[in-house]
Amino acid sequence: MGSIVGIVVVVIGILASVALHEVGHMLPAKKFGVLVPDYAVGFGPALWKKKIGDTTYALRAILLGGYVKIVGMYAPARPGTRLVGRGGKPTLAQEAREASAEEIPEGQEHRAFYRLSAPKKIAVMLGGPLMNLLICIVLSAVTMIGIGAPTASRTIADVPATIMSASGEVASPAYEAGVRPGDTVVAWNGQPVATFAELQRAVGATQEGESAVLTVERDGTTVDLTVSPVTGAQGARLVGVTAGYEYVSASPADVAAANWQMFTGTTAVVTRLPQAVWQVGRSVFTDEKRDSSGVVSVVGVGRLAGEVTGDSQALGLRDTRQVVAVLLSLLASLNMALFVFNLIPLPPLDGGHILGAIYEGMRRTVARVRGAEDPGPADTARLVPVTWVVGGLLVAMSVILIVADIVKPVSLG
Repeated sequence: MGSIVGIVVVVIGILASVALHEVGHMLPAKKFGVLVPDYAVGFGPALWKKKIGDTTYALRAILLGGYVKIVGMYAPARPGTRLVGRGGKPTLAQEAREASAEEIPEGQEHRAFYRLSAPKKIAVMLGGPLMNLLICIVLSAVTMIGIGAPTASRTIADVPATIMSASGEVASPAYEAGVRPGDTVVAWNGQPVATFAELQRAVGATQEGESAVLTVERDGTTVDLTVSPVTGAQGARLVGVTAGYEYVSASPADVAAANWQMFTGTTAVVTRLPQAVWQVGRSVFTDEKRDSSGVVSVVGVGRLAGEVTGDSQALGLRDTRQVVAVLLSLLASLNMALFVFNLIPLPPLDGGHILGAIYEGMRRTVARVRGAEDPGPADTARLVPVTWVVGGLLVAMSVILIVADIVKPVSLG
């Protein structure tokens, strides 16, 4: 049951992320006057829909993603452009131009996407990935600042009667000295202790046979206790206490650093994506172990979320608060991946459309500087064959990753 909760949470999070990605495209498009007739969450038959202004909003039965329909993505062909192939049929590019033109209602030609300036086209297409980046930053801030990270505190959680030393099982120095669970460490040999790590360093600095005064706070009063650390089985100096923990919030600078690290790490993965997918595919048919930091599909993300909620104690997660933090971190990482992946400069990804708009802007700028005639919008329909090839590769990649996540999943354990 616990694992199902994690899967449901992540599925809803992914759906919301994709839906908001499309909102990121829709809002600037509507702001610039482009006709946006449809916005939907999910695919298939509509469970609910309502028309507000020019846009029909819908919730559909198959909750796998969403879409926004922006009218007039492709400009008409320029004079002299070849419109038919060798068999006399329209080229893929021309079919795309015709389909784009048919979407535009009569009298609404001025509201076609292709009529926007290059900067506005970039704003519309960049809006989706930027929405995912914003979601990532917000989720990271909620996780790191709002929830915080469990950190060893100065309050003692446990004081066992015996511990393992280098010479075998011995009485715990702290227990023998009278330290008890609930005591809060205040000082070591009169020196204030601000963190449990400082206590560990102070204990580590004591010599064999040397005693020290441990000052603790108990029921509002301070108590001085004399302890004699021993050498543990691993060679470290020990007094035999287990720290409690408290949640410590990060600073905004820490959040920024974490997001930058997430961005650079994701970019590194995306730049070697073909190699990473090949390695995943090869691991399915061999004994090769999958890279735990490699790429996974949506199915893989769901499995990881199920692991977090279903077996949190085995993963070392202390409580529900930390489980929630891990789930939010997963969704933050996913949105960073959507941000970076969608910026790949190939159609049908947003980066492909952005590249086309950049090319158009540069060409128009050069023409203006030279005093030449405005060349008009770029004929991005010419890239439709590339769109089909890239789309096919994306489908193949998704199938490989989904199969791998089913038969040879990545585990957090």
